[in-house]
Amino acid sequence: MTYTYEHPRPSLTVDVAIFAIRDEQLNVLLVQRAHSPFQGRWALPGGFVEMDEPLEHAAARELEEETGVDNAYLEQLYTYGDPGRDPRGQVVSVAYFALLPCNSLHQGEAGSDAAQVGWFPVEVVPELAFDHTEILDYATHRLRYKLETSAVGFQLMPDEFTLSELQHTYEAVLGAKQEPRSFRRRMQQAGFIESTTHVRSGKGRPAKLYRFKPEAVEEVRTRRCFP
Repeated sequence: MTYTYEHPRPSLTVDVAIFAIRDEQLNVLLVQRAHSPFQGRWALPGGFVEMDEPLEHAAARELEEETGVDNAYLEQLYTYGDPGRDPRGQVVSVAYFALLPCNSLHQGEAGSDAAQVGWFPVEVVPELAFDHTEILDYATHRLRYKLETSAVGFQLMPDEFTLSELQHTYEAVLGAKQEPRSFRRRMQQAGFIESTTHVRSGKGRPAKLYRFKPEAVEEVRTRRCFP
């Protein structure tokens, strides 16, 4: 049965703040808009949700179409619906944050709706289109909170890592230095990581390699796409 609604309905979009650690800084991948509105302005990847398309599928599709990224962790962030957020009319956006591991060297590939793409440190992003500065600020805040309260940090790390590498990642996200012994103790008490039988050789004594515990990783995965 087909229903006809007299009440006008807003359009629905998705926007994605995708993060990675690059050059020891927390970076976000942005697209430069090729079309109006805000032609030439930098923005978060995103676009309109297609009919009968699940929200997460739309977020993953838009991310791949506009940047070429197709393997990112996605988690639903918040819904933005201010009537004046889009000059084209009433447009509601469901925002996501996405994470890429630090060993991913994905540079981004501009799709048909983007003039170019680029990685920017979150502290020095250009002026963004729409309300994307607000979305990015909240996504950064949310990532920092979840890094301290869950094992979501595994999505920013390779499968195995040293405690120094993990500490540097936390410092990049949190924007603050961590005292090594205190950080090591906090990570072990939190129960997120476990040691492996592997070591990494280099200058000085070989460094023990760690990984995130499978049960901690699974807990994050089962909670994904929820704010």
